[in-house]
Amino acid sequence: MALGRVSLGDHGMSTLGSKLQNWFGAFRIYLQPVCLRMFFLGFSAGLPLLLVLGTLGFWLREAGIDLKTIGFMSWIGLVYGCKWLWAPLVDNLKIPYFSAKLGQRRTWLILSQLMLMLSLSGMAFSDPRFHLPLLTFFAFLTAFASATQDISLDAYRIESADTDLQGALAATYQTGYRIAMIWAGAGAFALAALFQTTPDSVYDQKGWTVAYLIMAASIGVGLLTSILSPAPNKIDEANKLRELREVKSKVKEFVRTHDALPQPAAKVIGWLKVICWSPIADFFDRYKWHAAAILLLIATYRISDVVMGVMSNPFYRDLGFSKEEVAAVSKIFGVVMTLVGTFVGGVVVLRLGVLKTLFIGALLASATNLLFSCLAGLGHDLAFLVFTVSADNLSGGLASAAFIAYLSGLTNVRYSATQYAVFSSIMLILPKFLAGFSGVMVESVGYANFFIITAALGIPVLILIPVIGMLEKSKH
Repeated sequence: MALGRVSLGDHGMSTLGSKLQNWFGAFRIYLQPVCLRMFFLGFSAGLPLLLVLGTLGFWLREAGIDLKTIGFMSWIGLVYGCKWLWAPLVDNLKIPYFSAKLGQRRTWLILSQLMLMLSLSGMAFSDPRFHLPLLTFFAFLTAFASATQDISLDAYRIESADTDLQGALAATYQTGYRIAMIWAGAGAFALAALFQTTPDSVYDQKGWTVAYLIMAASIGVGLLTSILSPAPNKIDEANKLRELREVKSKVKEFVRTHDALPQPAAKVIGWLKVICWSPIADFFDRYKWHAAAILLLIATYRISDVVMGVMSNPFYRDLGFSKEEVAAVSKIFGVVMTLVGTFVGGVVVLRLGVLKTLFIGALLASATNLLFSCLAGLGHDLAFLVFTVSADNLSGGLASAAFIAYLSGLTNVRYSATQYAVFSSIMLILPKFLAGFSGVMVESVGYANFFIITAALGIPVLILIPVIGMLEKSKH
């Protein structure tokens, strides 16, 4: 009997060891070339955002620009929320010669990255004290080129691998993206200070010129990756070029059958019908009435952490945490745990599937909001702040990796750029709208109850995910 128990124990340990080995072995997915490419492309995607928002605001204030003007210039960021307007063009507009040689996705990636290098260089040589309108123009051009790069890159990522690998691609993409944001934030500040030739109290344009030129050169990481990368999928790329010819043919047919309209108007309407309405119609054709539940999930999945996040920094300040404490915790523990979360999320998607990982991410994202409520009761407790921010960012990273994989799986390769741009826009509308009332809520119920309410906002999502899972099973 004793021998039997020992044998069973050995077998159990062997099984456990095998399972652990399988889990750790799954992390090798991140060494695949497609994942490494996504890391460098993610770096290129993450650079521009702060350079037209947070870093630019600091630069403008240092140059003596008034707060009202700086506030108005923040509207440049709205360009990212409108990218769905020209996503159909990125999906369907063929660039002569280059689309045939490089493929549709790589052509638009390279074009947008070259535009980014040009626009960031233009910002570098625009002194806000004397050329603020010119700086604003180049900042807008940077945001437009950056959003175009996002459209192309999302399509390239979706077409580069099957759904089960999208979590891993999302993880490496987000890792590169967040490292780039650190470089575009703290890195740009450090460079501007390093090359400044005047005392700190005196504004010096040279430091910012050099900093932004180095940022423009940093886009070269993504440009070189785009040039050296293969087309996402040769079959998909060939199909895409064939579809572009079909689009042109359909527009001609629309013009021919609507000869009562002036030809220019008929061409415009025909293009809009083919490249704008077709991707939307395709989504509803594939999912029928299930599409309503899917769109509801997209609109609400990030609602809990987005609404909470607006009040996090005021909350830290009101609890008496210093800027140094908040910066150290959010920049070190926060970033590290987000990256850990994205990598873990990619592996969990691979092992458990997208919907199960979505549920885990949503549950953790809501639950960690309760830690903020506990912190409100504890007061100035640095150790608990570290724990809370670490847990929140870990869950946020895991949820993001799963959500990107889910959105990627919903798209049709034929319309990947347009459909993903629409999904990512829907994702932010409701959470951003509700987040605008977060200050009113805190003043009414206090921080502790506010964080409990934001945690409760995630409950409908936890119901929706199993419902969608059952709908998918019934569909098959």
